[in-house]
Amino acid sequence: MDKTGSFIRFALVRGSALAYGAVSRAAKLGAALLLTTVLAHAETVTVAALGDSLTAGYGLAQEDGFVPQLEVWLTEQGADVTIMNAGVSGDTTAGGLSRVAWTLTPEVDAMIVTLGGNDYLRGIDPSVSRANLDGILSAGQEMGVHMLLVGLSVGANYGLDYKQEFEGMYVDLAAKYDVPLYADFASGLRAAAGMQEGMSEFLQADGIHPNPEGVSVIVAAMGPVVLDLVTAAQ
Repeated sequence: MDKTGSFIRFALVRGSALAYGAVSRAAKLGAALLLTTVLAHAETVTVAALGDSLTAGYGLAQEDGFVPQLEVWLTEQGADVTIMNAGVSGDTTAGGLSRVAWTLTPEVDAMIVTLGGNDYLRGIDPSVSRANLDGILSAGQEMGVHMLLVGLSVGANYGLDYKQEFEGMYVDLAAKYDVPLYADFASGLRAAAGMQEGMSEFLQADGIHPNPEGVSVIVAAMGPVVLDLVTAAQ
């Protein structure tokens, strides 16, 4: 083969090698970028907020509800989190139990359980509410999600025994499943108001559901506990 032919052959081989090297480097870079994207997505913690109207944001603009305000608060603290609003107005613990299975989809890492208010308003036997909450927490445990149980401080309308049994079920169940307990959803409001009568400024006209400012107070008080939940679920 003459020199010209040898040179052409060398150039073709060299060019192929360079082209292969470029493709290989591009493939490696693409794989690295894909892995980075997957890892970044994996770091986002998805929390399902299973609750009633207090969770759903009854009577409020969407952005003023509990879930959106809590997500904003957590994001401002540096958390990479998405909160699913699994609140249904009027829901009892029985309702929560009936839908917990399809609420806990594969992407859910943690769950906040805020149920019981409607049970109390209806005077449902606390033993029934306890069994329903037990079922919800059992489902969460089976799915391997981190959980936060949120209780309620209630009046003595049905007698002191009812009040003690109702509030005590949250304490007992949190201990049984070894999950953190936020004892009273409205504790932030009570602290800010200083007295029961003073809570009116944080409530809607029905005297039950918080207004946007009330939700903000609730979120500020509960936020650190939820942040701990998100951190644990990472």
